[in-house]
Amino acid sequence: MYTNVKKLLDLKYETYHNEAFIKKDPVSIPHLFSQVQDIEIAAFFAAILAWGNRTMILNNCRRLLEMMDNAPYQFVLQHEEQDLKPLFHFVHRTFNGTDLLHFIAFFKVHYSKYELLESAFIPPGTEAVNVERSLNHFHHYFFSIPDAAERTRKHIASPERGSACKRLNMFLRWMIRKDSPVDLGIWNYLTPAQLICPLDTHVADVSRRLGLIERKQNDWKTAIALTEHLRAFDPEDPVKYDYALFALGVEERF
Repeated sequence: MYTNVKKLLDLKYETYHNEAFIKKDPVSIPHLFSQVQDIEIAAFFAAILAWGNRTMILNNCRRLLEMMDNAPYQFVLQHEEQDLKPLFHFVHRTFNGTDLLHFIAFFKVHYSKYELLESAFIPPGTEAVNVERSLNHFHHYFFSIPDAAERTRKHIASPERGSACKRLNMFLRWMIRKDSPVDLGIWNYLTPAQLICPLDTHVADVSRRLGLIERKQNDWKTAIALTEHLRAFDPEDPVKYDYALFALGVEERF
């Protein structure tokens, strides 16, 4: 059975893992930039806002970046108080201006101390880093700055809360997978082999139909279980099959 599943996923991976996929996907947003920090910020916002209609996601991401003069790194470091006022009116589904202002504040604090956003995902004082520890550390770090709004916590998931962390796992996939026409591959603290498959309803539904997962909950344990099955297909790059699973659900209504 699994041999046939692997053949199907390999076929769909070859079909959808290409530049044509970029145009209507949120990953197109960071591809608009060349400076590393601009890519990091644009990718982070694109991933966090990536739920709902994809056309709406892309339009709102572009609108947000225009509000930052299409220079997000410069904006987060050099903005003045008056520059923030238009951002307070930004809305994408349940993400609003209060949330956005916390994100901007976090980026300013972080980039004032560190060159890259990558360091925000690396737990201090440890050599053995994995995605679970990385995301838990990032969640606590992200909300360590003063005056964090409690409502914003729902937009930054963490494994310790049981979440599948779909959007953050997708962000890490963008940042870490190299030699890809889709992903950006600008970070090095993890390898593609360590990544966890982004688990949304489309990927989960297709995975259940293919017999890759059995649990009914779309949570962290299910994301781990799915990744373990995919790792059996490709130990060095299991999350490459995210493209195949997602496209089977969204493009082909599998």
